[in-house]
Amino acid sequence: MPEAFATRAKIDRDQFEHLCKLLDALRDNPFYRAKLGGDEALLSPGSLAEFSARFPFTTKSELVADQAANGPYGSDLTYPLERYTRCHGTSGSTGKPLRWLDTNESWAWMLGNWEVVHRAAGTTAADKVFFAFSFGPFLGFWTAFESALRIGCLCLPGGGMNTVARLRSIIDHGATVLCCTPTYALHLAETAEKEGIDLHAGKIRTICVAGEPGGSVPAVRERLAQLWNGARIFDHHGMTEVGPVSFECPERPGTIHVIETSYLTEILDPETCQPVSRGETGELILTTLGRLGSPLLRYRTGDLVRAALAEVCVCGRHEVALEGGILGRSDDMVVVRGVNVFPSAVEDVLRGFSEVAEYRVRVRLNGALREIELTVESTPDAPQDLARRIGYALQTAFNLRIPVQMAVAGSLPRFELKAKRWVRED
Repeated sequence: MPEAFATRAKIDRDQFEHLCKLLDALRDNPFYRAKLGGDEALLSPGSLAEFSARFPFTTKSELVADQAANGPYGSDLTYPLERYTRCHGTSGSTGKPLRWLDTNESWAWMLGNWEVVHRAAGTTAADKVFFAFSFGPFLGFWTAFESALRIGCLCLPGGGMNTVARLRSIIDHGATVLCCTPTYALHLAETAEKEGIDLHAGKIRTICVAGEPGGSVPAVRERLAQLWNGARIFDHHGMTEVGPVSFECPERPGTIHVIETSYLTEILDPETCQPVSRGETGELILTTLGRLGSPLLRYRTGDLVRAALAEVCVCGRHEVALEGGILGRSDDMVVVRGVNVFPSAVEDVLRGFSEVAEYRVRVRLNGALREIELTVESTPDAPQDLARRIGYALQTAFNLRIPVQMAVAGSLPRFELKAKRWVRED
């Protein structure tokens, strides 16, 4: 029999119950007591709609300012410091890095969310999961690893290894699941070819990716599947501040579901802050319903998403489905001669060319106008007219003429974590 999923009505009831418990706990949270104005402001709303209408957003700039004023961890701590057992940090890709603390209870909640991700990807106790991470301070590394332990997987840490050593370990252990960024999965395959390491000798059947929009970009998914012997590419996303948020729909590749049992979800116009209709692009706003130790109410993630038109997915889930995954970030979009250009859209064009090994986009001001220029590093078998072909594809996609120049082989950086291919000079 097909799996039965919670109805929309049950999801809403559970969200409201968890929200009331969260707001009650926040009476002891200095950050939200000060932000909201004391106990009376923390009274439970009559409905989820009233919560959204009455409670203000939380922004990253507020959190950065709070940690600067109340260092080192800020005041968004519901319990005494002695209750906290985990400390992680953001990458700082959109500003000053944040330090984030968790209690054992909050950590268990996040591991439960990551178990949802693993199980949706088809990962079971029979799998050997290789984690191609440095295991630095970023939360996603540790939650992915420890949740797989809870499932019963054989977990293979790749910290402290170079790329070649990781490839050999993947093959020697017979790893069946690989966890990394889309960019690093491409780099692993590129290195395997250079070093004469045969990926066909491996057993990877699923590549679980995150950290970049590429996991839901069709051309990136297709390229990864080609390089990794037809492996299933499984996308998901999360943030250190909120935890593991979504998982790819098993029936609709490139579409992700928010774990709405754990997150109250809103999709709003980033300018007007009003709800957008299904099928329209808006900013993802999240409330962490189970992370009581360091919670966030109506957090502006900056992630741009588009909810599917159908309220019930073809897989049977009632949790909101985001078509195309994370489409981009509200602060990543570049307007070039009146055209909105997102990094994920440029990547979709470039990954359609198997000869593109790496690339970099430079954004600069030319007088009052913003321009972008593209530098491409090709594979050894690339045709002489690759730059012209790429330029034509970009012009077709965006109706813009974007200069394309070729780079010397090996001259562009490779990335293990989030790729930083866009260089802004404006």
